[in-house]
Amino acid sequence: MSTAEARKPSPWRMLAPAALALGIVGVALYPAFKQHSGQSLAFHPHAPAWGLWDHLGSSVQAHVVAAVMATMIGFVVVSLPKGSGLHKRLGWAWVIAMGATAGSSFFITGLNGDRYSIIHSLSGWTMAALPLGIYAIKRGNIAGHRRAMIGLFFGGLLVAGALTFIPGRFMYQLFFG
Repeated sequence: MSTAEARKPSPWRMLAPAALALGIVGVALYPAFKQHSGQSLAFHPHAPAWGLWDHLGSSVQAHVVAAVMATMIGFVVVSLPKGSGLHKRLGWAWVIAMGATAGSSFFITGLNGDRYSIIHSLSGWTMAALPLGIYAIKRGNIAGHRRAMIGLFFGGLLVAGALTFIPGRFMYQLFFG
């Protein structure tokens, strides 16, 4: 076995965090599905209903804008050659957008009444993991940096973003309600 093959993580080792994330997602979704149980859900894709945007609070609007920016920047950063100047500059823009996304989420409640939901723990993790990912690359720990940032991008942004399309939530109403 070559040295490069020895350093490559096992696919099974990569699935453990995904399984944990799915479990957290299931627990996070429980209040929303309980609220909608017994109701028929309408699923009518349409052009975005931008009139709904005006009815959102400023904290939710800021959160959505930051999340969309982080998503777009993230896809570009992931596709760039690692270590390039553009990767580094856009990486910093992504970190700022992710921080704004996670930070703004603490001003939003509603999925769990007027209290924080389990999804907010993901925001807390993001606020801790972003500096850890930066610290890793500053110390030359490329693997640690990669794990932190890819985990945040896929778990903290894409999975959490998918959760916004739960029936009854804003993104669902915007596109399907």
